Amino acid sequence: MTLKRILYAEDEPLIQAVAKLALEKVGGFDVLICSSGAEALEKVTGFAPDLVLLDVVMPGLDGPATFARLRAGPATAAIPIIFLTANAQPAEVAQYKALGAMDVIAKPFNPMTLAGQIRQVWDAHL
Repeated sequence: MTLKRILYAEDEPLIQAVAKLALEKVGGFDVLICSSGAEALEKVTGFAPDLVLLDVVMPGLDGPATFARLRAGPATAAIPIIFLTANAQPAEVAQYKALGAMDVIAKPFNPMTLAGQIRQVWDAHL
């Protein structure tokens, strides 16, 4: 399975812009940025991503709640998910992986290496 389309739910505009640029220009991915978990849930089936990136701390539906809803939907249950978060202490990482996340990438991330990190996780799991 080829990784091409990424949906990223992130509420911070600056992080959205940097991640989109890093993933599209450096990584060559097609990226859809959503500003909230609710928006991600609305757009996920229409965009049909190969991978979902989720921020953990977002207003309204946070990352873990969005994750749970994605897993509960028949059309979205099998989409691989990576958390991209500043909450990356070992206990938190273990908690996100226990939910079923493919991995956790810590913020702040390096825009020049983010696409490579995501590809490494992808290749290691699929």
